[in-house]
Amino acid sequence: MFQINKKKSAKKIDYGNNILVIKNLYKQYKLGDSIVHALSNINLSIIEGEIISIVGVSGSGKTTLLNLIGALDYPDKGAIFIEGNNLATLSERELSCLRRDTLGYVFQQFNLLEELSAAKNIEMPLILAKKPKEFRKKRVKELLDLVGLEERGNHKPDQLSGGEQQRVAIARSLANDPKIILADEPTGNLDSKTGNSVINLLMSIAKKKEKTLIFVTHNIEQAKLAQRQITMHDGKIVSDEYVNKKDKTS
Repeated sequence: MFQINKKKSAKKIDYGNNILVIKNLYKQYKLGDSIVHALSNINLSIIEGEIISIVGVSGSGKTTLLNLIGALDYPDKGAIFIEGNNLATLSERELSCLRRDTLGYVFQQFNLLEELSAAKNIEMPLILAKKPKEFRKKRVKELLDLVGLEERGNHKPDQLSGGEQQRVAIARSLANDPKIILADEPTGNLDSKTGNSVINLLMSIAKKKEKTLIFVTHNIEQAKLAQRQITMHDGKIVSDEYVNKKDKTS
C-alpha cells in the first residue's frame, strides 16, 4: 500500500482532456491464509464528460476499482491521476478536499441520515464545505428540483419510497458540484422500473451538467445505456468498448 505524502504535492501532469488516468493498478487482500488479488494491472483513461458502466460477476473487482478511484481505499501498486494529480502525492487534507469537491458518491444503500429531512440530507455536504446559509438554501432547492423532489424536501427518509431516497442521495452527491460522479450499484435495492428511472436520471443529469459518470451495475441492459462499457473478470479489465459510439466524447 502506498503511503500518503504529507509534504507538498507533486506537480500536476497534463493528460489533455482525460480527467482520470489509471496506471498499472494492483490491489490485494488477505483472506485467512490466502491472498485475494482484487485488481491486477489495471490501466484506464477516461475523458471528461464520459458516461461509463462497469460490469462483471460478483468478486470481479468492480467495487474495489470504484473505491480506489474515489480515494476511499489505497492501491498496493500503481497510480491514479485525477485532473493530473497523482492521488498518492496528495496530503490527507488535499484528499479530503478532493472527496468533498471533485467526487460525488452514490451507493446501493442510500446512506441517508434518518433523523434529517431530504433537504437537510442534501445540505450536509454544503455545511461541511462551510458554504453560506443563503447559498445552501438556494442550492438545495435547485437540487430538489433537478431530481424531481421539489415537493418532498421536508419529508424524512422513512416517508419516502426507495426510488425517492436514491434521488435524494443523487442530489446530495451533486451538492458541491463535483466533476466526477461515482455510483456503486445505484439501482441494486430498487425494482426494475424504479431502477431504470434512477439510472436514466443519473445519466440525464451527467449529460446536462457535463459530469463524468462511472457506475457499477449487474444490470446489463442498464450498462448498455452508457457511452462506454468496461467488463471485469478476476480483477482484470477484459473488455473496454464504446457501446453507444454516437455519444462518444470527442
